[in-house]
Amino acid sequence: MELNVVNRELSVDEVQITGVTTSSLFLIGDADSIQLASTFDTPPESLIIGPFVPLSPKG
Repeated sequence: MELNVVNRELSVDEVQITGVTTSSLFLIGDADSIQLASTFDTPPESLIIGPFVPLSPKG
């Protein structure tokens, strides 16, 4: 696989996030290295996967 990246100017005026999952990454801009890890201290049978929970609206 070949990946070509061309860095150019980036301008972000506003970002709206309406929901977040249990394991999330939100990134704007450059990163040399990203390393993510996740662990659970409960047994797998107790894990409940349900619908997304929306964030509270800005008031």
